[in-house]
This record gives sequence, structure tokens and C-alpha cells, in this order.
Amino acid sequence: MAAAGSSKTASLLLCLTMISFVQLAQSSPSGDKGIKGFHGKKLSFTLYQQETINKTSYMVVAGVAGAGVSETTTPFGTVYVFRDDLTVRAERSSRVAGVVEGTSVTTSFDGLRSLSLGKITLDHRGRRGSMSVLGGTHNTRPSDCPVVGGTGDFAYAVGYVRTSPVNLRGSSVTFKVEFHLYWPPYAHYAPTSKH
Repeated sequence: MAAAGSSKTASLLLCLTMISFVQLAQSSPSGDKGIKGFHGKKLSFTLYQQETINKTSYMVVAGVAGAGVSETTTPFGTVYVFRDDLTVRAERSSRVAGVVEGTSVTTSFDGLRSLSLGKITLDHRGRRGSMSVLGGTHNTRPSDCPVVGGTGDFAYAVGYVRTSPVNLRGSSVTFKVEFHLYWPPYAHYAPTSKH
């Protein structure tokens, strides 16, 4: 009897979850409308990560095998740490909207793929807070990393961040960072931190 009860409970939870996602999809307008009071909605915007080798990012552990160090590759096991500005346009001189700080470990022998984790802190268009991302990245292709948490105006946000190389030449590189954020319906009822 217990197995039948847990099966019914699981079915009920699945149905409620599906109903919540349908309601979220039906109630989500497109575009950048703001975060405050935006629970159960979505938000997309783009910023640019400005990285300078040996100024805002450093190799702290040299890799052990595979590809050598080049503009796009590092040996397997290489560990980088970074703290890069996020600007509103691809030009380095454009307004800074936040920072991304974290680490990246080369996880492929061709030197192109890494496991990356980062904290993104923003003060942009009246929104303040941070979000954490964790996932696999590719040095020369677009990569999606899931958002695994947030604070401030980004509390309870889920979704993903897509990074794409814009300029990989020289010691100063630029990545396009596209944010695709969603607030599940329950976020409206959850407590948030104050700044």
C-alpha cells in the first residue's frame, strides 16, 4: 500500500510542477522589463566580459599534458583565476555594469574545454545583486552555464548564461555574456535579502 501511495504522491507533484511551468510560460512577457516584482517571469540582457591575461586573470597551476599554452588553449589541468569587468558594450571603455570572478580548470587534452565557476555581481539598470554559475565552457565556441543561485534582485533566479568569444587575439580578450534568467512561480513567496 505504501508503494501505491508514494506513486500517487509523485504523480500529483509532477502534475503540480507541470501546471506551474505552464503558468510561468503563459505569464512571461519577453524583453528586459526589470527584476523587482518580476517573480514568475523572465529577463534577458547582454554584457561583455573584459579579460586581460596577467592583469585580471592569472594561471595559478600549470597543466600537465595535452595542448600547449596559446591564445585559445591551455594544457589539461591548468587552473586560472579571474576577476573581470562586465561592460555594457564590447568596447573596453564602455560603462562597467558589474564584475565576474571565479576559476576555470582545463578538462580536455585538446586544451579547449574547461569546468568554470563564477560569481557575477551586477549593478545594472536599477538591478543589484549577484548570481553564481557553474558549468562546462569551450574557449572558441558559445557555451551555456546554468545559473545555480543568486542574491538581491537575482534571488531565486534560475536559467543560464551563454558566453561567446568576441576577441581572442593578444592578452586582452572579450566575451559576449548573454543572460537568460527565469523566476519560478514560488519565488514570489520566498524571502529575499536586502542590500
